[in-house]
Amino acid sequence: MENLLTYMTFIPLAGAVVVLLLPGKAHNLIRWVSAAATVPPLLMSIWLFNHFDRANPGLQFIEKYQWIPAYNISYTMGVDGLSISMVILTALLSFICIFASFGIEKAVKGYFALFLLLDTGMMGVFVAVDFFLFYIFWELMLLPMYFLIGIWGGPRREYAAIKFFLYTLFGSVLMLLAILALYFTSEPHTFDMTVLIAQANRYGTQPLAMWPFNQWGWGFQHVIWMALFIGFAIKIPAFPFHTWLPDAHVEAPTAVSVILAGVLLKMGTYGILRINFPMLPAATADLAYWFLGALGAWNIIYGALCAMAQSDLKKLVAYSSVSHMGYVMLGMASFTTQGINGAVLQMFNHGTITGMLFLLVGVIYDRAHHREIDGFGGLAAIMPVYTGVTALAFFASMGLPGLSGFISEVLVLLGTWQKYPGLTILGASGVVLTAGYLLWTIQRVYLGPPNEKYLKLPEINGRELFTLVPLGVIVIIVGVYPSVVLDLLKASLDQINQIVLPHLHN
Repeated sequence: MENLLTYMTFIPLAGAVVVLLLPGKAHNLIRWVSAAATVPPLLMSIWLFNHFDRANPGLQFIEKYQWIPAYNISYTMGVDGLSISMVILTALLSFICIFASFGIEKAVKGYFALFLLLDTGMMGVFVAVDFFLFYIFWELMLLPMYFLIGIWGGPRREYAAIKFFLYTLFGSVLMLLAILALYFTSEPHTFDMTVLIAQANRYGTQPLAMWPFNQWGWGFQHVIWMALFIGFAIKIPAFPFHTWLPDAHVEAPTAVSVILAGVLLKMGTYGILRINFPMLPAATADLAYWFLGALGAWNIIYGALCAMAQSDLKKLVAYSSVSHMGYVMLGMASFTTQGINGAVLQMFNHGTITGMLFLLVGVIYDRAHHREIDGFGGLAAIMPVYTGVTALAFFASMGLPGLSGFISEVLVLLGTWQKYPGLTILGASGVVLTAGYLLWTIQRVYLGPPNEKYLKLPEINGRELFTLVPLGVIVIIVGVYPSVVLDLLKASLDQINQIVLPHLHN
């Protein structure tokens, strides 16, 4: 199918334009037009899944057009095993989140138009193969997310939105400087990622003459690697760049929290694998242990301990994301087939599981109008169907065998054990902490005698189940048959890994 990726990326933008042309008071029409705009990308992602050549490690469905010839900038799109899983996840979560947003009553037209614009930005990041195009989409996401949190968020929404904006903008500036440095170092100057990867050995690793880089033995590659890494680490978010995340999650509307955790966090680890690994392989080999492996292990423990300390259910899920993204970083730093495949599978699984968790928090918040864990109790007797779906999501997040979270975490630990047994033991201990805070939450919120105040809470409704069931089905299918996703990833991830392996110092 010609120009498939362009259609997937820009149909939501066209939908946003249509929404803006509709009468502001036609709320239902706006909602359904917005939902309709997310259907074609979802159907196209299913077609892409079925027609993707799993044995081909390179880019597929490539679209390339001259854009700004004077500066060798092209409109280039393509997907490989790394990006296709994220494209499918983005299409699915965008579709689900539009329906999860049907309860929005404030400035409905503006909300849905911005949400569709955000959808275009997210999809564009995962399919862009030209650095210039990649950066435009990366920045495009910033604006709608800022307004979605700042206008439709909770009581401290302005603070959370500004904090998110400043952190992300700081990372974007570092990324831009790194991109320009790579552009002017390439010969001829180009923003084409495939060409920059082919020229990877041109970038020097000899220590730079300026302090402190000469003290550390850092060359051009190392400095560029670190600039890009900080930009991506803010998105992950990796410690100590994580402090914007709990505020943004707690204040954001439910559907925006789902997108934030399900898609935006993955852009950090996606960027490291797409850019840092193949483009700066020598620096990746030198720096990955401390800035990916050790930081990943620390994220797992730190995020789990912070989650355990929370009294707000949404904040608990937000800190669990910090912990679970630590597994992604740990697996990437192992440079083993199991580790790196487990890392990207964890990116996909975390998107579906945490998406469920945030939707479930939204369900109870809509009814009780608070999220205090100790303020509930005995919900299982009042809302048994809701409790059953929540149990599935909690156990998947915990890494219970037979559910998707288990297989990705096990692959990460299998791969990491071969290189860093000490970090693997630290990472594995996070499983115990995760079980601790999740089981304790189930006990306080769902078990025990029902709270008198909530005896008449309505059960989960059909629209809410419609948003949760597809994610629950995926969690079970991937848990039982992980090859459905792993087969997409393997060839491309092996190719990326092979670029770095010769530079490792065993």
